Formats: sequence, structure tokens, C-alpha cells
Amino acid sequence: MTGCPVHGGRALPTDGTPLAPSPTLARWSQEAAATPLDYPDGHTGLIVTRHALARDLLADPRFAVGSPHMPGVLPPSEPDELDDEARAAMDAANLLALNGEQHRRIRTSVLSDFSARAVRVREQAVEGIVRSQLDNFLALPQPADIYAHYANPIAARIHCLVLGIPDAMAPEFVERFVAAAGSTQQRFDFIRAVMDARANTPGEDVVSHLLASQLTRTEVQGVLAVLMRSGRDSVAYMITTALTGLLTHPEQLSLLRGEPDRILSAVEEFMRAGAMFVTLFPRTAVADAELDGIPIPAGTTVAVSPVAANHDERQYERPAEFDITRDSAGHLGFGHGPHACLGQQLARLEICEAITQLLAKAPRLRLVNAEQLEPLPFANPVATYEAGALMVTWG
Repeated sequence: MTGCPVHGGRALPTDGTPLAPSPTLARWSQEAAATPLDYPDGHTGLIVTRHALARDLLADPRFAVGSPHMPGVLPPSEPDELDDEARAAMDAANLLALNGEQHRRIRTSVLSDFSARAVRVREQAVEGIVRSQLDNFLALPQPADIYAHYANPIAARIHCLVLGIPDAMAPEFVERFVAAAGSTQQRFDFIRAVMDARANTPGEDVVSHLLASQLTRTEVQGVLAVLMRSGRDSVAYMITTALTGLLTHPEQLSLLRGEPDRILSAVEEFMRAGAMFVTLFPRTAVADAELDGIPIPAGTTVAVSPVAANHDERQYERPAEFDITRDSAGHLGFGHGPHACLGQQLARLEICEAITQLLAKAPRLRLVNAEQLEPLPFANPVATYEAGALMVTWG
């Protein structure tokens, strides 16, 4: 393959939807494994659209996270308001911007809370939360919004359970981290209040375990600042997107209803076909590299597109088709490499339970409208799809 020069870039396409990505990504993938990309701040880097190169790059230590160049929209400017401890916390333990040994040390401190074994221990609690929220949802007037009244509350309640946010503090968690109301400093104030509450009444949860770990109090705050704002939205998005896919593909819905044991493999297809991240957090080449015949000079910003990689025909036959019977192994819906999604086993359980219980209890579930069937603005400076409202009836 010939090299791909890092100039003459193109803008990230915005005409795609979660289940029908922009055809521009497929065209770029046909042309080359990596394509020049213009970032909103005027910087030009690369975007990787082929599956093999994406996996290689995400696992390559020569590409570090933490680039200031975001491929989606320009990050919002925020007043200089954080206290010194909060700033130190983000410098020391922001898992989204750390590399090397510091990243490994911080990530290891929470790995056990998100292991397959830890998730199995929480299965009954997760089933109960989903059951409770489903009862609430089915008591609503019809039509009702799956995202706002089912997927989002499930994800928020399970987030509180796993992290160890006391029930009395859950409404403020929703206000600060789900509705994103208030300032970053107020979110750190909330994190400290939760830490103090758990210091007095420790439990089997992430906050309690972090407080008992070798991390400093400042580092614990930094880890929690990431965990409280990450993962929950991805789960709510995927529950909504998976149901949109099933409701717009009645043959797949019928198959899953008839064979509910397929749900485990179906979740992998949901993650492949409806990945949330058009691009992951971009990497920066810390040394000159060459991957798949492409020279990548040191300092180059590279964004990996899970959406494009998951629709790479070199990896998957008929990639545009939504097919819960396919083998979707190797998808990049949870990323890959040392920065792969920490909570992916928990996410799988949440998605399985939310869809299985809803289909079982609402056999006449019908689509009214799904906002995500039309292009929506990206949700973040990192280019991610919005779930949108999913209006359904069931009576």
C-alpha cells in the first residue's frame, strides 16, 4: 500500500446514523486504511477506517492518548474554576488521558470491580433494577420514550449501585453527571461528599475499594471523576440503539423473541452494527511509526473510527446488514488495547437484561418514532452518536 500523506484532509462526515453510518467512511476505507482528516481547530491528522489497522494502532504503545485535537466539535471552553486539588486529581488519575505505567497503575486499582467475576456477583441486583424500571416504564402513558424513561434510568441506577453512591445522593448524581447541571467544581464537590459517606460506611463498591487501595485521596478523586461521567451514557445509548435496530428489522426481532438465548451473541452484533463512537479519543504518535505500509510521523494526531472498522467488509461479510446470527467477534464497540472499555462486562449484562426483560414483558412492542433514524449532531467533542428519543407503544 502506498503511504498516506498528512495534509489535504477532509472533514468528518455528519450524515450518518448509528445503524446507517455515513457512506463517506466506507469510501475512505476503500481508498486507504487511513485518511487525512481536518479537525475543527484547524489541525490536520489522520482517521483510521479499516479494522486491522485500527486494532493494531489501539494496541501500539507508540500512540498515546491525550491529544488536544478533538475530531467531533470544538470542546466547550470552561471558566478557570477548579480548586488545586481537583486540578491535581485530573492530572494524576484521568484514565482518559494517561499512558504507560501511570495508566496501568490507576487502571489496575479498579479492574477487579469490573471483572467478569464481579459482574456475576451483581447479576441479581442488576436484574432487580431492570425489573423495577420496566414496571415504571410500562405504567407510563403511551407512547413513551425508551431512552428517557427506561434506558437512561437503568444505566444511572446501576452506575450508582456499582460505584457505591448512597441512595440519598443518587438524585444529585443524576443532576450533576446525567443532566450535567452545574460546574466541574460542583461535580468534584459531589465526588468528595460520596467519598466521605463511604469512608464512614464502606461497602462492596468501587468507592469503598478505592479508598482502601494504595491510591492517594487525590488520585481517587481523579479516577471517580472519570468513572462517574463515563460508561453510563454508552449503556443507555446501546439499549436504545439495539431496540431501534430490532424494531426496524422485524425478522431479527422475531428471531430473538423465538430464541431468547441468542441475546448474548446478539449484544455483540448490537455493539458492532450500532457502535456509539464515530471516533475514539484520538492518539498522538510519540515516535515515527509505520503501520500497514503507512508512514506516520511523530506528532501526528490519529483518530480511530470504530464505526468504520465495524463496517469493514474485509472483516465482516455484508457489514451493512443488521444480523444477530452473525459472528461479530473482534468488533471495536468497546475499543481495544490498554484503553479498552473498563466496564464492558457490566455493560453487556445491562444491555442483555434491559432487552430480554422488555421483550418478554411487552410482546406487542411497536415503534412509533426513533430520532436516531435521521442524522443528529454529535454528542461530544469526541465524535459520538446521540441515542435520541425512541418512542414506542406496547398495548
